[in-house]
Amino acid sequence: MYRTHFGLREPPFGITPDTTFAFSARAHQAALNTLLIALGSGEGFIQITGEVGTGKTLLCRRVLTTMGDEHVTAYLPNPLLEPRSLMLALGEDFQIELDRGADEHQLLRTLNHALLDFARDDKRVVVLIDEAQAMPLATLEALRLLSNLETEKRKLLQVVLFGQPELEARLDDPSVRQIKQRITFQYRLTGLSRTELRHYLAHRLRVAGYVGPELFSAPAIWLLHRASRGIPRLVNIIAHKSLMLVFGEGGHQAHWRHVSAAVRDTPSTRRPRFASLRRSW
Repeated sequence: MYRTHFGLREPPFGITPDTTFAFSARAHQAALNTLLIALGSGEGFIQITGEVGTGKTLLCRRVLTTMGDEHVTAYLPNPLLEPRSLMLALGEDFQIELDRGADEHQLLRTLNHALLDFARDDKRVVVLIDEAQAMPLATLEALRLLSNLETEKRKLLQVVLFGQPELEARLDDPSVRQIKQRITFQYRLTGLSRTELRHYLAHRLRVAGYVGPELFSAPAIWLLHRASRGIPRLVNIIAHKSLMLVFGEGGHQAHWRHVSAAVRDTPSTRRPRFASLRRSW
């Protein structure tokens, strides 16, 4: 829509988790480092939480890109599964033939044998579960039973739970207290700082092909951070709408008024009193 006007190869502020645009903010890099250290040391359960839009799915995909031939991985983007469906889904990702007519006990035994085979081949098995706060408690318990296998050195199955803050409350349930005790590493994602937001905008525009002066003025960045709370998904939505308004005027920089209009058109943003914000700025 405005790509030609700004000299872009592709839209810079899409809301899909594209690793091409991955930005190493402090919180994201710390979370990634935590994950890599935990996975490298053979820990069993790892927990990453964050508010909606903070980039958990993008982080999950970044981790997947680091996995080499020594890893066998399963990625569950929708964990709203019953225990039996979970085991079938894992078998499919692990490329294991499972009898769909088998009961849970038989499926669990087949998966356990497969984990032992992977260990003999010196393979590390990692399961990454997105939106883990939606997983039924019975399914979490089935996952724990599957993770019981271990050698003297490490677990044969490692599980990374990505979820919203509600995941923490879910793990407080007494029925899954054993899983909570097994979480050895955890990290909570936060939003971008105002300084990071400026670099984030410049980074995404540069990846999209932009060459030129800053597209967002300092007051626009200040307001964008205040309204979005630094949450990347909201930042992308507001920035995209702001550039559409700039393009509509034939301009070449997003100012306060463009971001203000974009914020008013975007649900879930912080709606400050703009007159008081101008005085503050």
